[in-house]
Amino acid sequence: MDKVKVFLKNGEVKEYDYGVLIKDILPEINKRYIKEALAAKFNGELVDLSKKITEDGSLEIITFNDEEGKKVYLHSAAHVMAQAVKRLFPGVKLGIGPAIENGFYYDFDFPVDFSSDDLAAVEDEMAKIIKEDYPFIRRELSRQEALKLFSDLGEKYKVELIEDLPEDAVISVYEQGEFIDLCAGPHVPSTGRIKAFKLLSVAGAYWRGSENNPMLKRIYGTAFPKKSMLEEYLQKLEEAKKRDHRKLGVQLGLFSLHEEGPGFPFFHSKGMVIINELENFWRKEHKIRGYQEIKTPIILNRSLWEQSGHWDHYKENMYFTEIDNSTYALKPMNCPGAILIYKTEQRSYRDLPIRFAELGLVHRHERSGVLHGLMRVRAFTQDDAHIFMLPSQIKDEIIGVMDLVDYFYNIFGFEYMVELSTKPPKAMGSDEIWEQATNALKEAMEGKNMDYVINEGEGAFYGPKIDFHLKDCLGRTWQCGTIQLDFMLPEKFDINYIGPDGEKHRPVMLHRVIFGSIERFVGILIEHYGGAFPLWLAPVQIVILPIADRHLDYALDIKKMLEREDFRVEVDARNEKIGYKIREAEIQKIPYMLIVGDAEKEKEIVSVRKRREGDLGLVSLTEFIEKIKFERANKTVQ
Repeated sequence: MDKVKVFLKNGEVKEYDYGVLIKDILPEINKRYIKEALAAKFNGELVDLSKKITEDGSLEIITFNDEEGKKVYLHSAAHVMAQAVKRLFPGVKLGIGPAIENGFYYDFDFPVDFSSDDLAAVEDEMAKIIKEDYPFIRRELSRQEALKLFSDLGEKYKVELIEDLPEDAVISVYEQGEFIDLCAGPHVPSTGRIKAFKLLSVAGAYWRGSENNPMLKRIYGTAFPKKSMLEEYLQKLEEAKKRDHRKLGVQLGLFSLHEEGPGFPFFHSKGMVIINELENFWRKEHKIRGYQEIKTPIILNRSLWEQSGHWDHYKENMYFTEIDNSTYALKPMNCPGAILIYKTEQRSYRDLPIRFAELGLVHRHERSGVLHGLMRVRAFTQDDAHIFMLPSQIKDEIIGVMDLVDYFYNIFGFEYMVELSTKPPKAMGSDEIWEQATNALKEAMEGKNMDYVINEGEGAFYGPKIDFHLKDCLGRTWQCGTIQLDFMLPEKFDINYIGPDGEKHRPVMLHRVIFGSIERFVGILIEHYGGAFPLWLAPVQIVILPIADRHLDYALDIKKMLEREDFRVEVDARNEKIGYKIREAEIQKIPYMLIVGDAEKEKEIVSVRKRREGDLGLVSLTEFIEKIKFERANKTVQ
């Protein structure tokens, strides 16, 4: 073969000499790729730009604008950091250094902690490595060659990784200057391609995530192709620190975390206001859409979890107890309980779909190292629903759930993205059933003209799922809602309905949540709103600020009037200056302040201050009440 055909993304077909390097044809494809190209996809495989083309195939150039390009860029930055650490601390042993969302990390085995001065020194050394512009050079080795190489280097963790690779695995290393690392790649062409970077923090991490393994030192960092992009990201990090739900939760008196119950948050009265408002909204909207609310027990017998498959597939995440010499489990999921309720009656095809909804408390055993405020807990309330339906109703029911998800998220001002997660390695059921279920989800999304990405191998063990990822005001994403189509559990629990032919048939089951976890959703809302909740959710909606003691009676009269309209109101009766009271109300992020003095009392009006907007002037109480009733009813996001 003298020539190879290359099929470009824009539809062009070009011919090149056999063995041409991808990097050598970049100028002909698009001159901007000379600076912007980071890697490429050839016949669907992500590869280095130094790859030789030895067969006909499709070619796509990958830049930082592509998610895969960002990962390549960040992973390369992790290698630069590891090279700098090895230069400064020659005795350090290498763990792993992947790209993560918005950054990278690398784990090191080192006897002492890295200080802030050490991180500054590593950054300086990284800058030197970037200036030296070493090419990333890929080499493939046999298992024996790789084991010898890393044994000779004293890199015991790399040796362990190689030993755990399948016998037929392709083993590759990447070199940049004097540094060499075990890595599948690909990487950017050279270290000089890393432009703006910052090391962010140091943490401890068990090797391969096991508490039985050594604790390594993990350095986190981030990198961008432009300094302005790095500065924008660092500003967002600072803003995220200010919005940290753990800090604001204490400041606003919403919840607390205690050593006596790690992973089990304590909600205070103001936090319960938010939870109750969310649940009331949830109940109202579900009733409108034909859901029946149920409640199932927290503890159920082991035999149920064996039947459902959780015992085999989820046991390590469950809590157990003994009752009357039998093993019971705290439920990690609500679905088996909903199935038992379904089975209490003989169902007809005319009854379907049946939509059972449950605000169910579940418990999952999370390691202490991953617990994080309200975002990762051991006990949480799922806003679950299980829909039992005819096969012919699948598409309509999924679309109905999608419409409900869209309505909910718009109420809170969230944009969202959608992922389809397919069959995982450990799954119940045949490939045929999984294909049928996956296609049903695809058809529903395509029927809604919904954009989605496929997340291979990340479905639940009993069925594929659609995941909804919220995007908050800082651009961070949070996985909340999910729709899971299940042909397995109806089979395992032998549930049925009587069809028009008088025979028994198997229903299809749909699992879905919208908030996901009430507790986690509260944490997301705290950070999204920065603690400044919209009026309908705010624990205290209005605070009345009398200027002097003689205005207190009028303030209390106003409070009674507002409470009759079902508003949450406080009076700040402290003997403090009005400026101090206003600042305190602003710190507590209360939506409205009503200031009352001599003029207000005499004319039976109020002086209104609105959070973020400041003084709105004097209005009658009737006018103010009508305004906030409208705002509450429409769930206006301020």
